[in-house]
Amino acid sequence: MTFVQIIDCRTSRVEELNRLMDRWVEETRGKRTATHSIVGTDRSDASHVVEIVEFPSYDVAMRNSQLPETDRIFREMVALCDEMPTFTDLDVVRDEALYKANARQLFERFADGSDLALLDALLAEGYHDHDPTNPQDAIGLDAVRREVEEWRRGFDFGFAVDDQLADGDRVCTRWTWRGSHVGDFMGLQPTGMEVTMTGTTVHRFRDDGKIVEGWWQYDLLGLMNQLGAVEP
Repeated sequence: MTFVQIIDCRTSRVEELNRLMDRWVEETRGKRTATHSIVGTDRSDASHVVEIVEFPSYDVAMRNSQLPETDRIFREMVALCDEMPTFTDLDVVRDEALYKANARQLFERFADGSDLALLDALLAEGYHDHDPTNPQDAIGLDAVRREVEEWRRGFDFGFAVDDQLADGDRVCTRWTWRGSHVGDFMGLQPTGMEVTMTGTTVHRFRDDGKIVEGWWQYDLLGLMNQLGAVEP
């Protein structure tokens, strides 16, 4: 689970505090475990400074706090503040930006020819895939890999993400798929044709950013029509 720490302090020496933070980043280069950091000042009180720091997990954050450079910088930070800083530790239970990024990455992984074992980083072990064009749902990573391999054997293809909407633990992605028919697909011998298809996928995420369920809708009939397999 992603972990966020909020550091809240008051100081009339904001520029000195900024320089101190720059020095901390430089001194901990290659050792610091934070993945993202934002520092802001209160519009109604310029002496009120808030830093938001993101880590992959609480345990990783604790390793960061145990660095000797972190301890030294903290003591210097306290000396610059008008009062003792406060710390708030948050476990992130919803991160829509992460979910959208992982949905995009999944479409990229499907198409880029990479090792399908890498899907483990994006899909939960019991991932459930709903595809109305299949006689039964694909459940589990092995079933998803077999599905992707079938498409890869039939086409060199790629996805273009046209739109994304996030709401809670779900992301809806509207996409355009373009491919070259280079191998057998559903009994159709390769034609070399350039084809295109549109579709929409809704993914459900758990709080660590892994995808646990997916619902697909796409124009397979239109694709088969382009390949000459059905009448217009």
